[in-house]
Amino acid sequence: MSPKAKTVYRCTECGADHPKWAGRCDVCGAWNSLVEEVAVRAAPSGGASRRAGGTRTLAEGGSVAVTPRLRDVSGSEARRWKTGIDEFDFVLGGGIVPGSMILIGGEPGIGKSTLLLQVAARLQGVGHTTLYASGEESALQIKLRADRLGEDAGDVTLLSETNLETVLATAAAVAPAVLVVDSIQTVFTADLEGAPGNVGQVRECAARLMRFAKESGTAVFVVGHVTKGGGIAGPKTLEHIVDTVLYFEGENSLDHRVLRATKNRFGSVDEIGVFRMAEDGLAPVANPSELFLGDRAMHASGSAVTALLEGSRPILIEIQALAAKAGFGTPQRVATGYDARRLALLLAVLDKRAGLSFAQLDVFLNVVGGMRMQEPAGDLAVAVALASSVYDRALPHEAVFVGEVGLGGEIRPVSQAERRLAEAANMGMTTAYLAERAVPRRIPKELRPIGVRTIADLFERIFQ
Repeated sequence: MSPKAKTVYRCTECGADHPKWAGRCDVCGAWNSLVEEVAVRAAPSGGASRRAGGTRTLAEGGSVAVTPRLRDVSGSEARRWKTGIDEFDFVLGGGIVPGSMILIGGEPGIGKSTLLLQVAARLQGVGHTTLYASGEESALQIKLRADRLGEDAGDVTLLSETNLETVLATAAAVAPAVLVVDSIQTVFTADLEGAPGNVGQVRECAARLMRFAKESGTAVFVVGHVTKGGGIAGPKTLEHIVDTVLYFEGENSLDHRVLRATKNRFGSVDEIGVFRMAEDGLAPVANPSELFLGDRAMHASGSAVTALLEGSRPILIEIQALAAKAGFGTPQRVATGYDARRLALLLAVLDKRAGLSFAQLDVFLNVVGGMRMQEPAGDLAVAVALASSVYDRALPHEAVFVGEVGLGGEIRPVSQAERRLAEAANMGMTTAYLAERAVPRRIPKELRPIGVRTIADLFERIFQ
């Protein structure tokens, strides 16, 4: 090890340095987040620290910068670049902003490289030069994938390199409109002695790529691997550096993928785009509700439909519930795509407020299509699906249930009910159950709203 090298332990959540390993970070309180890192520090001049002399020496080596007032700043928002992939442009907020840095994370094999290669081919086809730098695959492997796609990616420039200095020098010489780096965990800089993928390398490489994007106006796409916990591998500061963070989600057993924006400085967050994996690449799905409701059974009990709001897009989702006699002393509670603690809360409310006891029943809940229900607007659909399974009576096939269930069994209103009901009407729904005091004024003529106050009133209306 170089005499100038020093080993520190850095927190992957907040980036704080520690002189020795500990189970818990003293700064942010995260457990098991400290990783060993080799940092290289130049020897200070005169053998003393620059910062040892107080505030006067803190500015040593710097220069006075220009500080204009906001009213003196001129210019307008740069025109976005359209890729022609509607779902991808929608998630980004209307297209790619020149000079932005976009991070795309996802599990291995989910389709990150395939999507970016399609985007590169589309941009190259409309005149935006693209440089695809891959540290994981050779040029031949990328060409073989491109041959399987329906896009013409023959003019995309390739670079198989892991050294960051080489990537930036090549990008500066080629001057592309878009630079794709696949992936950030394989790129390293020679200024640090750590291995590629560690905390210091990932943070430093991302910072330099961000600086290059802002100075050159090149839009930079960066691929990031995810950990077993579902987060992007590396320090949490990586997501703070970039302008946009996209997560590619989906089950390996399903043929559709969901692209979700969790951070976007140039658009709204929590927007999603849905793609279908086909032999010739990823095809955008224009109507996700039709995809998620396509295989719904007609007369099966325990099935209910709700309208979720993903960003600004309403989507109809099927909720499936199954309550069966427990085979062991402790009943099971299994939830897929739904918070297990929220499920336990709803079971307690149903027991206390509606007289449905699940003490001797196994409960299985599934959000169809691999979606994750994060907002409480689907509580009413979950409750009525559980009751339908207990009574073994099918719910009305063309009914949608929208509402939050409180601890008192009351049904609370949800936001933007008009947009949810409009999507339900477009999908052929004829009846909507929602909170009594939240029935919107403007409702599609083909949809009949039914306001209910409590879950007991709802069960009495449906099952009696």
